[in-house]
Amino acid sequence: MPGDSAEENPASAPAKEESKTDDKPKEPKEMKAVVLTGFGGLKMLKVQSKPQPTPGEGEVLIAVKACGVNFLDLMLRQGVTDNPPKTPVIMGYECAGTIEAIGEKTEGFSVGDNVIALKECHCWAELASIPAKYVYKIPEGMTFHDAAAIAMNYLTAYIILFDIGNLRSGQSILAHSIGGGVGQAIIQLTKTVENVTLYGTASAHKHESLKPNVTHLFDHGVDYAQEIRKLSPEGVDIVLDCLCGDYTNKGISLLRPMGRYILFGTSSVVTGETKSFFSFAKSWWQVDKISPLKLYDDNKFLAGFQLRQLLFRENQHEYVRQLMDKLFKLYTDGTIKPVIDQVASFEDIAEAMQRLHDRKNIGKIILDPTIQPKEKTKNEAEAEESTKSETEPEESIDSDSEPEEISPPDTEPEEIIKPDVKPTEIAKSDTKPEAAAPADAAPAATADAATEEPKAEETPAEGEAEKTEEEAPAPAE
Repeated sequence: MPGDSAEENPASAPAKEESKTDDKPKEPKEMKAVVLTGFGGLKMLKVQSKPQPTPGEGEVLIAVKACGVNFLDLMLRQGVTDNPPKTPVIMGYECAGTIEAIGEKTEGFSVGDNVIALKECHCWAELASIPAKYVYKIPEGMTFHDAAAIAMNYLTAYIILFDIGNLRSGQSILAHSIGGGVGQAIIQLTKTVENVTLYGTASAHKHESLKPNVTHLFDHGVDYAQEIRKLSPEGVDIVLDCLCGDYTNKGISLLRPMGRYILFGTSSVVTGETKSFFSFAKSWWQVDKISPLKLYDDNKFLAGFQLRQLLFRENQHEYVRQLMDKLFKLYTDGTIKPVIDQVASFEDIAEAMQRLHDRKNIGKIILDPTIQPKEKTKNEAEAEESTKSETEPEESIDSDSEPEEISPPDTEPEEIIKPDVKPTEIAKSDTKPEAAAPADAAPAATADAATEEPKAEETPAEGEAEKTEEEAPAPAE
């Protein structure tokens, strides 16, 4: 009958075609993110475009304004954390920003709320979808940079000082790596208790800025245990250790009766740019076996604390939320104020992480996805190009690589660092005349360039692996 076919009603054909076009799924919008493409050195960090997430049930979507950089991120990059995720993965455990969307069955939040959030990775991106139980509204007047500097560091410091350490007036504390993000939080929170003696260890170049706030400050290279015994023959009440290894034995030996030793980090396992099984094993072998009967006889306490385990696996999010409320009040009262070492763009993450690795930071390092990357000098650009041409074909792992090119977490250490160039190969390539870099790019071949000119990190950073494992590892701050 008339009108039953497209030939008899030509106008219907374009309409049907247009309807089909509208029914096609739209391509997801993309965002910028810092992606760990495989476990290893700084070259494994890539700033890539990723599909924007959407909030699921019980989640909120956050437009990220600032991210915290922690030593835990450095350990994740090397693959020395417990249960590391499968790569490629967006990095970052904490961020701050504004809620942009809310998933179904999500209560307590509104679009436009300013918040801090914690998550197992996926925070170093322009947008992050995070379960609401790990999201906390920040008080009025708190900046996004301060918010990103508070969450992990101040939570850790508060718990180990008060809930585990039971700090009271007149007591004494030894805290390692006092110049880092957690160390600065320990300094400020300790001041909320009267008459506390604070012993701290830190790299020598940080002493000038730390001395006004620490009772007694020691360089890592000196025998700090002997110096503390001279000042306090009975020892100290609390030892806060983020290093492990031989520091554990010294810390326990410094405890006075009823003293508490608390381990909250194992950064001594990080000695070079990539994972070292020797350093990992040495750190644990150096720890003496502790007998419960010995603790019984000496009236000493040993404890451990890991925020990730507590929050994400032991499901203590309500406990953590109560502590965040206490920290917000301390911030609003002016009692605490995060010390920020530097603010870097996503593109400058390699430089920021190298600074953390070299223990040069005093306070927290922050990433801000809204700022522009630093401009490279001519020498930096040429050095980076030269380094890429020498190492990228063999070492770089793109996010689209086949799974077998990315070392799984449970492989042997030799396989985990397989993507990296072997130290001997680097040494050989440096000695061949035909492989020499141009004169103006020479700084990229030195160890100092890894910190002063981080954009050329691939060649010098691997040079760290040439150091002997017998060298004492620098403690993390």
